[in-house]
Amino acid sequence: MIYMGEITLIARLENLEMVYKFINQELAHVKYHPSKKLELELALEEAYVNIVRYAYRDDGKIQIKSQLKENPLQITIQFMDQGIPYNPLENKDPELSLKTDDKKIGGWGIYLIKKFMDQAEYAYEKGCNILTLQKTL
Repeated sequence: MIYMGEITLIARLENLEMVYKFINQELAHVKYHPSKKLELELALEEAYVNIVRYAYRDDGKIQIKSQLKENPLQITIQFMDQGIPYNPLENKDPELSLKTDDKKIGGWGIYLIKKFMDQAEYAYEKGCNILTLQKTL
């Protein structure tokens, strides 16, 4: 069985709570491992916050679509915005071997997305950034 949902939000940090509510509604009727949900929520938070902070100079919109498949239980989330074209997945991963004081600030959110999600893809189509994240729950 496949479940699908969609939400459109004004790209503001205060709307992050609505992202959590949306995902919780999408997952309300299935059983999943709690640690997988935490990883999913952290990755979604990082993606949403990056779009809010960097895609628009003024308020813009973020459309979020979800698709939930069973056997195995897998969720696919798409973030779509019409902000500045940018592929966050091209960011170089932070240098993990450096001492804490020597590590650069920034880039850790995208690193978490790559680590916590099974698959992450970016496309720019018809003036729209599309970040697709997939995770088996």
